[in-house]
Amino acid sequence: MKNVLVIHYSQSGQLTEIAQNIAKPLVENPELNVSFHTISPVKPYPFPWNKDTFFDVFPESFLQIPTELNPIPNEILDKKYDLILFSYQVWYLTPSIPANSFLKSSQAKKLLENTPVVTIIACRNMWALAQEKVKKLLKANNADLKGNLAFIDRAGNLISVVTIVDWMFSGIKKKYLGIFPLPGVSQKDINEADKFGKIINESLSQNNFENLQEKFVENNGVYVSPYLVNVDKKGNFIFSKWSKFISKRKNTRSSWLKVFYVYLFIAIWVISPIVYILHVLTYPLTFQKRKKAIKYYQSV
Repeated sequence: MKNVLVIHYSQSGQLTEIAQNIAKPLVENPELNVSFHTISPVKPYPFPWNKDTFFDVFPESFLQIPTELNPIPNEILDKKYDLILFSYQVWYLTPSIPANSFLKSSQAKKLLENTPVVTIIACRNMWALAQEKVKKLLKANNADLKGNLAFIDRAGNLISVVTIVDWMFSGIKKKYLGIFPLPGVSQKDINEADKFGKIINESLSQNNFENLQEKFVENNGVYVSPYLVNVDKKGNFIFSKWSKFISKRKNTRSSWLKVFYVYLFIAIWVISPIVYILHVLTYPLTFQKRKKAIKYYQSV
């Protein structure tokens, strides 16, 4: 029998449901032995968040500073896997602290070395540069990345900001003010995630992952917006300055985090719309560049 490991960390449960739905066809395959592992920080992160804790994780999250994790059980750690499905959230344009901490651990090195990996992302809408960071960590662990799936909130950028923030701070997935769409990945996309599990199952049965990512793309598993990639890049540049600055302010950290919150509010509601308008106006001039960006981020 072939061994498959599903690794994930989720706060709200959304990513758990996605990972389980993708794994369902693999679990149903009698020729596969599927194990599950939930990444567990020694000091849990809250859900719902409150404002202070949400912004307090920003510097360590963006700077990819790991936190201590509870050890992986030996019955999982001691197996050799034919495929690992690694599911993660995006925090501040970066893999979440628990996901990042796992990838930087010695236990991850043991599990991932010379092992095919499929990454599964669930986030608001910006994931491209977070995946680039994950790719570097997988390479450092000598893992063999074979595919990537990105599940996003399909609402407009500013609408999703409103709905996701309400969900994060209330813990309740509801229509904000009764008129906005539900936050997060649509239930339809979550329910249909098993189609990717069927694709993975077929590739695993044939011992052939060469066309796996192409099949993901053909089935709308990786949506790339050149506009959001551009915002992602600009955000990474600015976040690098803020995170380094705040991390060095031990005595005034909380005050500077409040300043960062004000900056973020302005960036989302003032700067972001301006960037979008410029994106639309320059579309004919940058068409080929955007086409290349889509092709790159849809690949592994």
